[in-house]
Amino acid sequence: MGSRTAKIRIAVLAAVLATAVAVPALTDKASAGTSAQTSSASQIVADLGAGWNLGNQLEANSNGYPSETAWGNPTVTQALIDKVQAAGFKSIRIPVSYLKNIGAGPNYAINSTWLNRVQQVVNYAYYRGMHVMINLHGDGYKSVTGSWLICDASDQTTIKAKYAKVWQQIAYRFQNYDQRLILESMNEEFDGQYGNPTQPCYSNINAYNQLFVDTVRKTGGNNSSRWLLVPGWNTNIDYTAGNYGFKLPTDQYRSSSIPSTEQRIMISVHYYAPWDFAGEESGNITQWGRNATNPAKRSTWGQEDYLDAQLKLMYDKFGSHGYPVVVGEYGSIDKTSYDGSNNRYRADFARAVTATAKKYGAATVYWDNGANGRYGFGLFNRSSNTITQQGIIDAIKTGVATAK
Repeated sequence: MGSRTAKIRIAVLAAVLATAVAVPALTDKASAGTSAQTSSASQIVADLGAGWNLGNQLEANSNGYPSETAWGNPTVTQALIDKVQAAGFKSIRIPVSYLKNIGAGPNYAINSTWLNRVQQVVNYAYYRGMHVMINLHGDGYKSVTGSWLICDASDQTTIKAKYAKVWQQIAYRFQNYDQRLILESMNEEFDGQYGNPTQPCYSNINAYNQLFVDTVRKTGGNNSSRWLLVPGWNTNIDYTAGNYGFKLPTDQYRSSSIPSTEQRIMISVHYYAPWDFAGEESGNITQWGRNATNPAKRSTWGQEDYLDAQLKLMYDKFGSHGYPVVVGEYGSIDKTSYDGSNNRYRADFARAVTATAKKYGAATVYWDNGANGRYGFGLFNRSSNTITQQGIIDAIKTGVATAK
């Protein structure tokens, strides 16, 4: 998701060191604990298990400077991540913005304090044995102050040079981490208009993905064989799997130790359909699925059959060819203030997304923005480190465990 408002409201169709804990040095320890050199698409998806987003934290910003408390959440702690893991989540996606913490060209140096903090939060999960995904999140939104990864901007030569330098620094920082660390090229990159993809904007998105893969691979170490995650247009399923211009990046610089039959490229999509149930801030549509009791409160589209067709489309296009699909965000907002039964349908939705993804060999990562109550996505209270939506968490775990 994008800016502060978009992060809480999710305007989509279809983030100062605050503790005295030192950042562990990049030593061989970063590869210790497991020899998680997972290879096959099915194995990495199984390893990811139930996934959770640390949303509205490391991508939050104040006047273009990343600040993890700027959007109302407390500082991320080890205790929070431990609670998430104890609740049953095996993987965590950590959206990250860099924005004005990137210096001037030609080096485009990332502010070291910020990169240290990113690494520290990664370590909270990584050293507990979780899989961790990190990306370039808010830098591609026109609505965010300090954004620069704009696919329809005029000076693409400068943007691509900056993009390569930024990813080179991130990749070197995490070079020794094992395959439980996954790098994601960017977030919901598009031109800002909710219509058919445009050119040359989509071509530039493809170019960013290719530059990301090449840059990360060339840094060597475990990056030469690491799983890399790339999105299509606005992480939209139709615009990624359909004939709208998405191009899979080649992987010519990867380690020769990877068998030719294994891809090591993953495809990222997001799922918030139907929008009137999942994200629209009103009390009009509060129920979802075949168990809905009030037809007037249930959307006319986006039910189980649509969900199945969408994830089958991704499987047919990518999964069946060895490219794992990651539903990097999904979820629905709290509308219990309008309908006391809403959480039941939110749980049904989460269970259906995870179970259908399991059916088609895809991984899922629930979007939690840290907000509880009306219109929030929160599953946890990040101040007290307590669970607020046990029913939805249980539904997620049930869906992930569902047999094909």
